Amino acid sequence: MEREVAWKKYDEASLDELEALAVDYIDFISENKTERECAAAAIAAAEDAGYDSLADCIAAGTPVGPGSKLWACAQGKAVILVHVGAAPISEGMNILGAHIDSPRLDIKQNPLYETNDFALLDTHYYGGIKNYQWTALPLALHGVVAKTDGEVVEVNIGDDPADPVFCVTDLLPHLGSQQMDKKGSKVVEGEDLDVLVGNRPLAATDADEADDGAGKAEGDKASKDPVKAYVLALLSDKYGIAEEDFLSAELEVVPAGRARDLGFDRSMVIGYGQDDRVCAYTSLAAQLALGDDIPARTAVCVLVDKEEIGSVGASGMASMFFENTIAEIMALAGESSPLRLRRALTRSRMLSSDVSAGFDPAYASVFEAKNSAYLGRGLVFNKYTGARGKSGSNDASAEYVALVRRIMDDAGVSFQTAELGRVDAGGGGTIAYIPAKYGMDVIDSGVPVLSMHSPWEVTSKADIYEARRGYEAFLRAEG
Repeated sequence: MEREVAWKKYDEASLDELEALAVDYIDFISENKTERECAAAAIAAAEDAGYDSLADCIAAGTPVGPGSKLWACAQGKAVILVHVGAAPISEGMNILGAHIDSPRLDIKQNPLYETNDFALLDTHYYGGIKNYQWTALPLALHGVVAKTDGEVVEVNIGDDPADPVFCVTDLLPHLGSQQMDKKGSKVVEGEDLDVLVGNRPLAATDADEADDGAGKAEGDKASKDPVKAYVLALLSDKYGIAEEDFLSAELEVVPAGRARDLGFDRSMVIGYGQDDRVCAYTSLAAQLALGDDIPARTAVCVLVDKEEIGSVGASGMASMFFENTIAEIMALAGESSPLRLRRALTRSRMLSSDVSAGFDPAYASVFEAKNSAYLGRGLVFNKYTGARGKSGSNDASAEYVALVRRIMDDAGVSFQTAELGRVDAGGGGTIAYIPAKYGMDVIDSGVPVLSMHSPWEVTSKADIYEARRGYEAFLRAEG
């Protein structure tokens, strides 16, 4: 049952649509490298498409009915878009769920130090990474610094061509014989992923040119840690940030630079954070493509945080954010009752929109060829994920898989099915098992990726296009 390569079916009009989508997608992942940036971009796009703030509607007591479009946000890092359908919400929803966090390096709360004439930032890696992949490449710093006076300062350094970049250093091969004898997991230790940010000491003239107050105070420390002091003077001058402000900061170290076309034929995309922003972007695009049409069932797009560390926290899928948002909307729609909410959740169906491992011939031994996802063959459905004996998996029912097949076939969407590698080779999971606790039908679906969790991941434009088409078909599907 080998699936046909999707590229073979496209006419010129389809290819034009595919390329336009790819251009927009490359812009999206290049400009939004953190969950906060993705959430803000999703809200801005939703408002341009006529979505209203749920918080504003609650405050005003605005009634909700078929055609209403609403957005909600949790801590600036998770977003839910709801397009109310013709049927009562209690009859169930069609839901797309993706995550907008990606593996990275997080700056610690007490990070800045000087050693041997270098200033560095101490980090704690986030999610599953291969530490050695993060050395010797240009890095950018994105995030926010919250000050005690209530001001929240946005930081974005390294992605503008005029900006400096940062890096984690690596050991030269001439002195690396012992390093090369280590296991891959030990070649670079987690505590060694410190980011190089400066080498110039603060001089008296620099202190004089710095802002009064914090800049001067840092200049007084130049005799002890002059390079650190100069970094602090620069941060004070540009952002008004003092060293103690790192205590209430969320700063993420991510690869610097834009996503790019890959290959002579420009058929692929290479870029940071495609797990899972390729599915988040296509889910968002599908939700907004409904326009002013009233879907048969309420259409929902859920973009959540913290999947890479277990979907925990107030902005993760395991929080009450999703359930509370639906409860609030149902109250505005005149369906306010705990039982109706339970019925709505149980009767819903969801695509857990997360990436799948693309078959890589360089590492063929960890894949089972008949049940692998291949770049260019379309949207991937994983009936189950998990590890070993499907541990941690949501195993979709045969009936639901058949329904999803019918929806894709009716819409002419290229799709394939896969497992996450050979049995006992490893494994992984998604958010699927969390909404499944309500009794709703859930299946994993997404785009196959090469080099998953590396600083630069690879996807096929054809798969991105088919995911966007498949997600819209799912949202429009009737009972």
